[in-house]
Amino acid sequence: MKSFTRKEFIIGSSTLAAGFSLTGKPEPGKQEFKRYQNGRSPWPISLDTATIRPVETLKEKIKITAEAGYDGIEPWEGELNEYEQNGGDLKELGRRIKDHGLDVPNVVALWNSIPPNEEEWNEVQQDHRRRLRQASEIGSKYIQAVLTPARDWQEYNLYWAAERFHDLLEMGINDYNVIPALNFLQFLPHNQRIGQASAIALNADHPKAKIIPDTFHLYAGGSGWNGMKHLQGNFIANFQINDVPDDPPRDELEDEHRIYPGDGIFPLADILQDLKRIGFKDSVSLQLFNPNYWEQDMLEVARTGLEKTVEVIVKAGV
Repeated sequence: MKSFTRKEFIIGSSTLAAGFSLTGKPEPGKQEFKRYQNGRSPWPISLDTATIRPVETLKEKIKITAEAGYDGIEPWEGELNEYEQNGGDLKELGRRIKDHGLDVPNVVALWNSIPPNEEEWNEVQQDHRRRLRQASEIGSKYIQAVLTPARDWQEYNLYWAAERFHDLLEMGINDYNVIPALNFLQFLPHNQRIGQASAIALNADHPKAKIIPDTFHLYAGGSGWNGMKHLQGNFIANFQINDVPDDPPRDELEDEHRIYPGDGIFPLADILQDLKRIGFKDSVSLQLFNPNYWEQDMLEVARTGLEKTVEVIVKAGV
């Protein structure tokens, strides 16, 4: 039997711990993770359609997203509603999306998803079901749950919200095969930071409870960058990426100040390394609302956004 030096033993042990045998082949039963964008990204990259908002039709947005080279598209529920009201078949649209080689990781959004009392909660059920059905018919995995409108955080009961989020998850999963995932927004005092959204999701006591962080709202809402280190990757449904310039200051930032990843001040390499380290495996979505970009050629904006997103991922070494 061959004897190993201490160095060989340590190297071999580390390799085995990573899921590989001494031959360099994956250990039986260990999962190999798919990579995207010609191997440059550990995550599929999708385009939030707000980034190319001036494009007139949803079909054209799908075409541009595919032509630009994305892995998925993240439409808004208003677009789906308008498409359906104009006689469109959302199931057929879902097939069209797949024919273009795209997935639908997420739909934006379930607005007013968790009102603060039972009367208002009952009033939104019909809208929730319509939006969940629409997301389901185009094949979306998630739908973003948004706690609009803004409410006084001292008067918003997080325990009530957690119970209703559990109900929302049960409705979405059991009736529509779509998972509602909770985001947080800088302009919502009652759900402004990652800790508030996480508290609601955790206290929902549901195995599929997840949140959707956004680099803009992590920064502008005051969460900072360290909270995600304490999460597990499967607690995050979708990660929305963007950047901001060094001016205006943080407390004056609005959605319109979002710029391409890598063009601003966010420590995106560190953030992406944290995402990889905690085991996040779902989609990274480019979400911009920049009116300066909207004045440009939308295909070129989509391409540039993808190139810059992939570039920061590659620089992060993930």
